Amino acid sequence: MEYRKNDVVTIQINDIGNDGEGIGKIDGYTLFVKDAVIGDFVEAKITKVKKNYGYARVERVITPSSFRVEPRCAYHRQCGGCQIQAMDYERQLLFKEQKIRNNLIRIGGFEAALLDEIMEPIVGMENPWHYRNKAQFPVGYDKKENLITGFYAGRTHDIIPNTDCLLGAAENKQILEAVLSYMRENGVLAYREQTGKGLVRHILIRTGFASGEVMVCLVINGRKLPAEEELVKRLMGISLTGIGAVSLNETDRLRGDAGEKAEAENVAQKRIVSISVSVNTERTNVIMGKEIRVLWGRGYIEDSIRVLGAAEESRIKFHISPLSFYQVNPLQTEKLYSLALAYAGLTGRETVWDLYCGIGTISLFLAKYAKKVYGVEIIPQAIEDARENARINGINNAEFYVGKAEEVLPEKYEKEAVRADVIVVDPPRKGCDDRCLETMLAMKPKRIVYVSCDSATLARDLRVLVDGGYEVKKVRGVDQFGGTVHVEVVIMMQYCGKKKN
Repeated sequence: MEYRKNDVVTIQINDIGNDGEGIGKIDGYTLFVKDAVIGDFVEAKITKVKKNYGYARVERVITPSSFRVEPRCAYHRQCGGCQIQAMDYERQLLFKEQKIRNNLIRIGGFEAALLDEIMEPIVGMENPWHYRNKAQFPVGYDKKENLITGFYAGRTHDIIPNTDCLLGAAENKQILEAVLSYMRENGVLAYREQTGKGLVRHILIRTGFASGEVMVCLVINGRKLPAEEELVKRLMGISLTGIGAVSLNETDRLRGDAGEKAEAENVAQKRIVSISVSVNTERTNVIMGKEIRVLWGRGYIEDSIRVLGAAEESRIKFHISPLSFYQVNPLQTEKLYSLALAYAGLTGRETVWDLYCGIGTISLFLAKYAKKVYGVEIIPQAIEDARENARINGINNAEFYVGKAEEVLPEKYEKEAVRADVIVVDPPRKGCDDRCLETMLAMKPKRIVYVSCDSATLARDLRVLVDGGYEVKKVRGVDQFGGTVHVEVVIMMQYCGKKKN
């Protein structure tokens, strides 16, 4: 039977795609069904037809899967940010483990039997809600020209009005409503992409979950806001409620000491310490401008991450500016970076290179236990932050370079004969550059620790490293983004000298 766009079909969902869509077959024809959960029997409308497969969206759930749960967010289907929110969290974790495994087999060419030996259980979240310490809200108008903020609908720039995202910090709602109130009362216009006119483009909110410090930064199509003192007054008049994403039970469990409950409550109390504007007058989809102007308080917030599993309690402090890259899930970041540190196997005698180091988050973890750490990052502001973060932590054995990892590392190796006992890489979604991989192979570190946010490009890069003489010893997923299809992976590789022909 030939199917057409807008046909309505009933279909059993038997699998999950990489983007969280349900997969089923009808008369041998494969459909990828948005918002379906594996095990569902649904009525779906076909949205796109290809020769051998098509796309559809759920119109009605006829028989729900045993893995289906009631989504907590009313906008989850429109927004597209939480692609698998309707799936039970334990099933989400299994999906993410299988996604990593399938990419390593399909793209990396690794044997299933090997993965059975070396893959460790995924590190899940205790509470997969209100875990994000950063959110960027576009500002605009609805169809009735009412001023709104929220999130873009999936694959569009249409704003869904929502000031209370269930993944964000609890105080975001109060801050967003205060900014909108200021704009309405002072005639401040929102930016319109179609015309390039208007002033306020986005509202950035960052929260230090350990420190309780909050930053508010308005991205503006100009250099100055009207009545800036009124904005500051409005924001400073908010009494932020709650202690954010970390419940006291979760804090006690992670600390291992219920007697520190009072300390945890004090640490997590929220307060605004930084109000600024980011100047972005370009006709671009890039959110942040390069110039930051502080209206009140500091130009940064401070937060800290614990090193888990160490012989003694250790915390690394960070100054985080509006432009800083910083992992958005602090509780899981502690687990992610502590796992990377454990995989590095440091004894205090090693020279370590941390490529794509950002503001030095992993570098400073490593520096506590290494002889010397070198960090490389392309963004100058991030390297300034990394150097400042080393200073405030009293770390003197970390050195940072501005530049592309694929240029800095080869130059240091070829011209200065630098060495590395361990190399840690945490690249962007596109993975490592070919030249960077080639230099890593030439340097022959004892171990390579690869932290990845995309298991597909990770699998591609691992094949290059394995063919160059490395063995994959450990693989572990860490769920940083509950409700979404994204998952972080940490890999430990060891040099064996056996190149694959």
